[in-house]
Amino acid sequence: MTLDRSTHRRADAAWIAEAWTKAKVIVVDVSHVAVGRALVRDTELVLFDATDLQVAGTPEVDRLFLGVDDDNVPYFAVTADLPEVDGARAVTLRDVGHTLDPLAADIMLTAIAIAYWHRRHPFSPSSGVPTMNGEAGWIRADPDGGQYWPRTDPAVIMLVHDGVGGDDGRCLLGNNAAWVPQPGRPRGFSCLAGFVEPGETLEAAVAREVFEEVGIRVRDVRYVASQPWPFPSSLMLGFTAIGDPGDPLKLDPNEIADARWFSRAEIRAALAVDPDQRTEEPGLPTPASIAFRLVREWALG
Repeated sequence: MTLDRSTHRRADAAWIAEAWTKAKVIVVDVSHVAVGRALVRDTELVLFDATDLQVAGTPEVDRLFLGVDDDNVPYFAVTADLPEVDGARAVTLRDVGHTLDPLAADIMLTAIAIAYWHRRHPFSPSSGVPTMNGEAGWIRADPDGGQYWPRTDPAVIMLVHDGVGGDDGRCLLGNNAAWVPQPGRPRGFSCLAGFVEPGETLEAAVAREVFEEVGIRVRDVRYVASQPWPFPSSLMLGFTAIGDPGDPLKLDPNEIADARWFSRAEIRAALAVDPDQRTEEPGLPTPASIAFRLVREWALG
């Protein structure tokens, strides 16, 4: 079961008001930039009945309509400090995205993404005047009638490998210069990534980002899959590409602290160990990320 966004309902104020009375609501905290949180109990997303929430009296425009499920149950989000709930804990998508069922993942992803957009865009980009949210949270409008819609920033993320099969095949992973080392944990390595620039194809962005970050040329760029990644508003577009391990690595120190070629055997060994128990490099991406999928599929393929 996944979320039906029911776009045609957003401007129907009467329907939205009625839907709120029987809605399931996710409370999200986006007070910290790019680390949106919600509540889970074990691996279940905590949802509230709208009528039981203290925030039930908030203005209708502050209720963010997310969609309906297969049984036509409506889902909304509100932004607030997370309430205390017995047995529940505050988590991010990185923590639990891979453990949620498809409907819960849709709800949490959409709620955090749209809540961040509202938080980051309180003013008109053309005139600077304050805007208000409308259409159940899916537009912002200024007093002159200007309307603004949620933005999504496309970013490419790519697993560069040497094209060789078997245990001796190698992939190139990087340690981002911005990552803070975790005591007692191996340094993390992940796929290279970067934002798509105006006027650029996705394939060109893959080649450019790899060359800028590690100084090698790639070929045979192939699309794999995509993943919404609201940290705060990205759409990650996953690719593979082939590079030559014989080419010297020239790292951009502002972006990449270290980059290495790892054998398929090394990656398989890392995948076989609980991340919390692993002491040897490389530390791999969180299982909630498309980077993990790209690495895993290459290693086990």
